[in-house]
Amino acid sequence: MTATVSFASASDTREQKPRLQELAPGAYGYISDFDPNCGFVVGDEQVVLIDTRPTPRMARDFLAAIRSVTDKPIRTIVLTHYHAVRVMGASAFDEVQEIVASNGTLDWIRTRGQADFESEVGRFPRLFAGVEEIPGLTFPTTVFEREMTLPLGDGRELRLMALGRGHSSGDTVAWLPDSGVLFAGDVVENHCGVYAGDAYIGDWAGTLDAVRALKPRVLVPGRGAVLQGEAACAEAIGLTKDFLSTLLDSVRTGIAAGDTLKGCFARAEAAMTPRFGGWPVFQHVLPFDVSRAYDELRGIEHPVVWTAERDRELWQILRGT
Repeated sequence: MTATVSFASASDTREQKPRLQELAPGAYGYISDFDPNCGFVVGDEQVVLIDTRPTPRMARDFLAAIRSVTDKPIRTIVLTHYHAVRVMGASAFDEVQEIVASNGTLDWIRTRGQADFESEVGRFPRLFAGVEEIPGLTFPTTVFEREMTLPLGDGRELRLMALGRGHSSGDTVAWLPDSGVLFAGDVVENHCGVYAGDAYIGDWAGTLDAVRALKPRVLVPGRGAVLQGEAACAEAIGLTKDFLSTLLDSVRTGIAAGDTLKGCFARAEAAMTPRFGGWPVFQHVLPFDVSRAYDELRGIEHPVVWTAERDRELWQILRGT
């Protein structure tokens, strides 16, 4: 009989306490060891959030951290993209008047938002403490196509840029040009497994090139420590790119050799483990990454919607015994 296996993330029970980190005057990261990062920018008249947290309960800790440095009203939330672990805490911020996202992110929510929510709750039980408080999907109230600027006062501005498809169809980076601070969302990771299950992997390299062209001096990655200095930021961008190219190359080789999905997974795991296997969440993301690479390389342009059932089926195929 085939044994039922659980997601690698199900064994991740160690609680991570995010830390508030000043990035530049008026700019802060809320940084975990390897849970999703978020942050905020303090303007003259308001606070702008960059993503929230997975649930209102967890977001209230984020709110307390914000209140430790400013009492200005929190009026705007920026969604770097849409995955439930980043956006479902929005309802904890009752002063918010505007939620901003790219058109690509709005489309993503409409086509797969509910399925993603149900899938992620199953994948990441620790991250959804207080899930019963979530009132529903988080929808933007303002959308933009390529770029939007949020004035912060005193000549400062936060530029929101959709630089291309990558981690999702709607990735946005939030850029503070005066201080060189970039909130990259999950377009860039820092020594953490790169999730590509909803990605456009072939396009992602070009999006990373566009991120590199900004020459950030401080970079908040989707997961992992903040990068300080232009060289360190460029290195993290390059490592993210290397992870994805190794993934694509190994799966492409497997398809050419006639491998099944499981065969491609074994090939990718062998190729990637020596360099990336020690990164947090690597074991969790790899099955989803290989599945998406296998589809994309066989001509399936748009990622297939993940459901809780499809998650379990994939994990059973690739990790079952």
